[in-house]
Amino acid sequence: MGARAESISAVDRDERALVKHGDPVSDAEGAGQFVRHHQDGHTCGAGIHALVTAGCGGNILYPHSYTLDLPAAPTSTATDPRLRATVAVRPFQTPAYLRQGRIVYRQSAAEIGFYEYHRWAAEPAATVTSGMIEALRSSHLFSFVKPYDGQSEQDYLMSGRIEQLEEIDSAEEVRVAARLSAELLDLRTGATVWAGEAGETSKVESRNVNSVVVEMSHAMQKSIDRLVGSLRQQISVNSEVVR
Repeated sequence: MGARAESISAVDRDERALVKHGDPVSDAEGAGQFVRHHQDGHTCGAGIHALVTAGCGGNILYPHSYTLDLPAAPTSTATDPRLRATVAVRPFQTPAYLRQGRIVYRQSAAEIGFYEYHRWAAEPAATVTSGMIEALRSSHLFSFVKPYDGQSEQDYLMSGRIEQLEEIDSAEEVRVAARLSAELLDLRTGATVWAGEAGETSKVESRNVNSVVVEMSHAMQKSIDRLVGSLRQQISVNSEVVR
C-alpha cells in the first residue's frame, strides 16, 4: 500500500481493503473477510458486514455513503424533436467488481482495491441510467423518452454499460476515470442503428474521498453528454435512423 501513502491521507489508507485480480471475491462476499493495513505495518482481519468496526489499535471506523451527483444536462435550443419516435432506456449494466457497493480504486493495471468504509448509497448504474434519460430528454432528439418497462411500445431501445468508474492512484497524483458504452436498437427492424463509447479522466485536486466522488460525477456526466452528442451526429447523417 506504499504508493497510496503519497496520495491519500493516512485515515483513508487505514480504511481500505486491497483485492487483486484473480482473488476469490464473490459479488456478495458474504463469508469473506477484509484485511486492513495499518500505519505501523501490521494487519488485522474483520468481518466485512460490520457497519462499525473496531481497528486493531482500538480506533472505531464509521462508514461513509456517497452518491453520484450528475450535473444537469445541457438543454438543446431545438423546440421540436429531431425524430417523431419514442425511445426507452434499459438499466445500465456494470462489471461484477463495480457491483460490490464500495468505491473502487486502482494502483496498477493488475490490482483493484475497494474502500471498505466508503460506499455507494445508490447504485451508480441506477444514477447513470436516470442521467442518460434526462440527457436524452434535454436533447430533444426523440418525441418521448422513458425508462424501459419490459413493453415493446417504443420505437427504439437504448442499452448501456458502465465500463469504468474508479479512482486511479500514482505516486504523483490521484485521478478518476469514467467510461460508458451504449447502443440504440430499432425495434421495428431489429437492427442496431447506433453504438458509441465515451469516457473522461480528470485529476482530483483535494485528496479525500468526497473530492474523488465529485470528480467521478463530473466525469460521468461528460461521458453521458458525449454519448448523446455522438447519437445526435448519427441521426443527422444516417438516414436509416430517421423514420
